[in-house]
Amino acid sequence: MYPNLYYLFKDAFGWNLPALKVVNTFGFCVAISFLVCAWLLVKELKRKQALGFFSYKEVSIEVGKPASISEMLINFFLGFILGFKLLGLFIIKGAMNDPQEFIFSAEGSWSAGLLLGLFFAGLKWWEKNKSKLSKPEKRNIRVWPSDRVGDMTVIAAVAGFAGAKIFDNLENWDRFIQDPIGNLLSPSGLTFYGGLIVASLALLYYFKKNKISFINVADACAPGLMFAYGWGRMGCQVAGDGDWGIVNSAFLSNPDGTVRLSNSSAAFTKALNENADYYINQFQSLDKVQHIAVKPFLGLPDWLFAYTYPHNVNEEGIRLFGCTWDKYCNYLPMPVFPTPIYEIIVCLLLFALLWAFRKKIKIPGRMFAIYLILNGIERFLVEHIRVNTQYHFLGINPTQAEIISLCLIIAGAALYFIAPKLKVSKNLLAKRPAST
Repeated sequence: MYPNLYYLFKDAFGWNLPALKVVNTFGFCVAISFLVCAWLLVKELKRKQALGFFSYKEVSIEVGKPASISEMLINFFLGFILGFKLLGLFIIKGAMNDPQEFIFSAEGSWSAGLLLGLFFAGLKWWEKNKSKLSKPEKRNIRVWPSDRVGDMTVIAAVAGFAGAKIFDNLENWDRFIQDPIGNLLSPSGLTFYGGLIVASLALLYYFKKNKISFINVADACAPGLMFAYGWGRMGCQVAGDGDWGIVNSAFLSNPDGTVRLSNSSAAFTKALNENADYYINQFQSLDKVQHIAVKPFLGLPDWLFAYTYPHNVNEEGIRLFGCTWDKYCNYLPMPVFPTPIYEIIVCLLLFALLWAFRKKIKIPGRMFAIYLILNGIERFLVEHIRVNTQYHFLGINPTQAEIISLCLIIAGAALYFIAPKLKVSKNLLAKRPAST
């Protein structure tokens, strides 16, 4: 496992670059997924614009104005934050020992913050002054939905992160009430569906405000969303952030973090009792430790069935034998199903399927409906072998993700059948872009 890029580059290339400790592996993968999703969205929006599914909006702008006080203050604030925290990492002694703790603390370099803030403010003044006119002019420009992808990405990122944190803390309420501020500010602990729901609501407001068809944008987003989910799970797997499965009792853990096949159920029971303190702390009772036994088949490697997540970012488990890292020296005492790997494979295949068939689905709403159904089914199935908090309701014990995924399947099926009746018409052909 590589909790951040420092350990990845050190292991792969032998490079000792402490500055990379600030780049969390999971966050890095999520950033890549956002960028790829935005690129795919631009391509789809331009294709749909050419087919007449979207119109432009005429926006009046004033060119040739000097930089305003508010613009320079905003740039000063951004520069100050970057200098105070990121440059502070290199300036303040000991900050590199635990970059994440430093980033989320109140510590920082005031001098670096002020200097970089002034530099950013001056840069904005110079940029605006360079194009300043003796008499500012008002011009009308056409803004298409594909021109707004940058705004959509920022809104989705901010609202999605907030939603993911909120839903994660709701799912783990006992943990949250013990340290509300710490859990809210922690970089770990995110729930995908929470991010999806809150980001969708924020974007719905944005689309309504700018008179953009939500259902057509949703269709354009569907393939990219599937890709982003699959690629995001790659970050979960590489960092070992806790999104793993239940115990596979067909295997046992070795002290170096590798796995071996168990020769009997008695061997599993013995290993479980030897690590009773850990599992009772996690599950309150050994009886609550979920497990099933699945041995490798079709010549597939052991790690596809059982994994101990050595060096995981959450530092879950027990001490690794011979570990020389300054931290992240734990592994799971009993191997678990590496469920992020299953989701990576399935979701990237589903992305390829959606991308291949996107031009053949003509009715607005049906592409997004198919995405909801496929994503819901995939997540509902994998939840059966994942570790998650269960709710108790009318004699059933579903997880939060099972409830939401079931709702997505139902919503997707309903949308698929009512899509032909939605009042989404291609009545904007007169405003279609001539160049696409």
